[in-house]
Amino acid sequence: MPLPRMENGRGLVAAPSPTAPRRRPRTAVAVSGLAFVLALAVTPVAAQPGACPALLDRVALRLQDEKPQDICQFAGHVVLVVNTASFCGFTPQYRSLETLYDRYRQRGLVVLGFPSNDFGAQEPGDNRQIAAFCENTFGVRFPMFAKTRVRPGVGVDPLFAELARRTGEPPQWNFHKYLIDRSGERVISFRSGVDPLQASLVREVERLLDAK
Repeated sequence: MPLPRMENGRGLVAAPSPTAPRRRPRTAVAVSGLAFVLALAVTPVAAQPGACPALLDRVALRLQDEKPQDICQFAGHVVLVVNTASFCGFTPQYRSLETLYDRYRQRGLVVLGFPSNDFGAQEPGDNRQIAAFCENTFGVRFPMFAKTRVRPGVGVDPLFAELARRTGEPPQWNFHKYLIDRSGERVISFRSGVDPLQASLVREVERLLDAK
């Protein structure tokens, strides 16, 4: 069983106060596609000035309607970022992701899914097809975003590039997972073979949720 890896030398820190230096411009996530309606989505929460950590200071297109979403709305949550695919051996992990989200969402966990065709061409459809698959097959309710480049190289999504930089571990396959603490500073990496309900991941989720 692979052990979770976390960024060396980074501890839990408080979010910057409203008097912190002016934030850098937000980077738009390179995503595209068509729209659909998920059964349920997290209600957007406007980020307060100075409250958004740099890691979450960016915008992504929501899968169901392609409306830009400020990822800062998830500041203060424990965030699990996952690159997903519809035709992968790990695709049943959608069910575990939904179970994890449902179990801990009231305590502050949010799961963010980013479909990607980078590995094995296992996400060939457009966003409409991906949406229908997620809703009809697994009843996905956690926030999903449009197709994304996650593999290091030209066109890689800035969020995934930064997650890989902080952990030293870029995605090697579909369903790689990055667990981000409430401050947006500490990141733990879990490889594809770690199921979202596996004890090692659940233990870290609970620990980060309990941290204040």
